[in-house]
Amino acid sequence: MGLPYGGAKGGIKCEPWKMSIGELERMTRRYTAEIINLIGPDKDIPAPDMYTNEQTMAWIMDTYSVNVGHTVPSVVTGKPVSIGGSLGRQEATGRGVAFCVKKAIKHYVLDGQSPSIVVQGFGNVGSVTAKLLHESGHKVVGVSDVFGGIHNANGIDIPRLLAYVSEMGKVEGFTGSKAVTNQQLLELPCDVLIPAALGNQITSENVQNMRCKIIVEGANSPVEPEADLWLHKNGIVVVPDVLANAGGVTVSYFEWVQGMMHLFWTEAEVNGRLEEIMNRACEQVFELSSKSGLRPRMAALRIGVSKLAEAKRLRGLYP
Repeated sequence: MGLPYGGAKGGIKCEPWKMSIGELERMTRRYTAEIINLIGPDKDIPAPDMYTNEQTMAWIMDTYSVNVGHTVPSVVTGKPVSIGGSLGRQEATGRGVAFCVKKAIKHYVLDGQSPSIVVQGFGNVGSVTAKLLHESGHKVVGVSDVFGGIHNANGIDIPRLLAYVSEMGKVEGFTGSKAVTNQQLLELPCDVLIPAALGNQITSENVQNMRCKIIVEGANSPVEPEADLWLHKNGIVVVPDVLANAGGVTVSYFEWVQGMMHLFWTEAEVNGRLEEIMNRACEQVFELSSKSGLRPRMAALRIGVSKLAEAKRLRGLYP
């Protein structure tokens, strides 16, 4: 993506859905106190991931700020807008996935005026992706969450489904659709499959049942390495997570920049800059993949590693 960011994961092993707000706050603040020497606006900048949200980021920012004696908005990203967060951050990952889907459909020239989409995972990423693709005229034929999935070959009314989920808490039981399991959902016939839930969903055991043309990884590592090789050999394109779900970290970068400058952008500016970066990255990866015969995953990694290698060569080794 060309961002001046590294990347890492860290967290706490717990069951947050069983915890009260007070328990979550005390745990988050204690965790922040434990790692406080490792984080900072010029060191390591946490952002929300699974079972964390803008409230979690607000607690981390406040704990850090109290310890250094002044407010430091850029110590985290994904904060509430009212305390220095960026407009467009909450939808950024899903929006980036949607941009990638559109570029992939265009590059690989799928037939039909309304390509069919299946989305596994209807959380923050999957629901935003489904909503944006539906608005663009794409036909979302399958959706699932942790409780199960639904399928309608003629297309699901995503705005109605969003309203239903906000009331019922799950997609299961939505009228005008057929119930399917998460495994059945992955194997539905479609143009584009978007696994946007957990890792290791497409494995060597179920990969031969895939009936899609393109897979766009909305989650982290949803396709196992062996399955990735099989898909490539059998002509199913996999748009890798390092590219497809990078919208979140890109707008996190925007939020960090805005916080450092104390100058905030409109949502249209944020979305426009995100689209420009995502489109450029997609074009580079798809073009290299097509020319070299590399899987898109390897093409993306070659581009990324070559940038690091060039920077290392130019800077040299000292002392």
